[in-house]
Amino acid sequence: MSVLKVQLFSIPVTDQDRARDFYVDVLGFELVREMAMGPGQRWIQLRPPGAETSVTLVTWFASMPPGSLTGVVLETDDLDRDLTRLRERGGVTDLDISEQPWGRSVGFADPDGNRLILQTTTSGT
Repeated sequence: MSVLKVQLFSIPVTDQDRARDFYVDVLGFELVREMAMGPGQRWIQLRPPGAETSVTLVTWFASMPPGSLTGVVLETDDLDRDLTRLRERGGVTDLDISEQPWGRSVGFADPDGNRLILQTTTSGT
């Protein structure tokens, strides 16, 4: 096996428009592609600016109920700045930063309850 990278992963949501707006307007992701996939389905693909890995906002997998995703780690170079941005844009309110030997992080949820972690890793780890 010769896996080169993680191409994309799916985030289960109830409302693709609301989720798209959160990931673009609050988290600053770029819209890569939005198109119809068939009756009642759309493909919405997003990514952090400059990233290779992207996400899709899905509503069609019965095995992936909205809010069931956990443990997605978003790396930032300035946790305090981005935490302020999250608060200002209404994405999150009460967040406590966790200080660890490897860096700092904060957990929060998207509008569907999918759990995300924003972190800054200290150099050397």
